[in-house]
Amino acid sequence: MNDIAARIPVLSTDRLLLRAPARADFDAYAATMMSDRAHFMGGPFDLRDARAAFAIDTASWVTEGFGCWSLTRHGDQTFLGSVGLTQPDNYPEPELGWFVQPEAEGQGIAFEAATAARDWAFATLTLDSFVSYIDPPNTRSRALAERLGATIDPDASRPDPGDVVYRHRRPD
Repeated sequence: MNDIAARIPVLSTDRLLLRAPARADFDAYAATMMSDRAHFMGGPFDLRDARAAFAIDTASWVTEGFGCWSLTRHGDQTFLGSVGLTQPDNYPEPELGWFVQPEAEGQGIAFEAATAARDWAFATLTLDSFVSYIDPPNTRSRALAERLGATIDPDASRPDPGDVVYRHRRPD
């Protein structure tokens, strides 16, 4: 295990392992980022931009103390998607984001992973809240944000003025 991977906590849910991103995940990650599935995330991206996003998601653990996890099922290293908190330079605050591979859709995997990431963030970080920036036509992500308990924050700053901002608040 490399030094960066050793800094990334491993989370376990009933079905999933949220672990450090690995080089072996990149081809599947890039395929998603370079496909129409990335439309709601500002894509499709070219290979260079997919590689940069993957690097930012990973390096954020060192620079910010939070970042993205790769999702796998227990006992299976197949990359199912990504979830985590990031705050690129153009984001006014940390964002909880997610995506799953096509074969992982409709199984509750994104909800299970995002719940674990959200709960870890509130248990570990001093943030009172964070957001999810969602393209309005992305009804699946909007429904997931609402299922996670996030509410629309019309006054929040956003990197894309067209995004809907869902705010995740620390539980009382």
